[in-house]
Amino acid sequence: MSLNFDPMARCIHTLEESLSHLDRCDSSEILHEVFRNAVIKGFELTLEISGKALRKSLQEYTGNPGAVNKLVFKDLFRHAARHEIMTIEEVERWFAYRDSRNDTAHDYGEQFATEVMGMIRTFVKDARHLHRVLEERHGASPKA
Repeated sequence: MSLNFDPMARCIHTLEESLSHLDRCDSSEILHEVFRNAVIKGFELTLEISGKALRKSLQEYTGNPGAVNKLVFKDLFRHAARHEIMTIEEVERWFAYRDSRNDTAHDYGEQFATEVMGMIRTFVKDARHLHRVLEERHGASPKA
């Protein structure tokens, strides 16, 4: 069955564009703050949409899609490793992304921004790779 992962692709693309604009701004400009905020929100949205896309994918591997719907975020990624959608190393990085998001969900201060910016380029690569794998596994061709 072909699944639609276009929302995930759009989130990743928007995050990449925000990061590109941020890279072109001088850190003293207000636009730097605007685009940094866009990158942070893009990270959060891409993380959530990626989890939803993975959930849709994993439903194809089980006779009980309802059980997949009950899995928490980290269990989704553990199942992805079991089904060889992701490596253990990739799963561990996604755990770190989620932990970063959860640990600082109510602290949008400088520490949170610094933490996200320190991992954002690896996150974008991992999100892009997960999208590509999901597209390949479900018969669609990558769009972004």
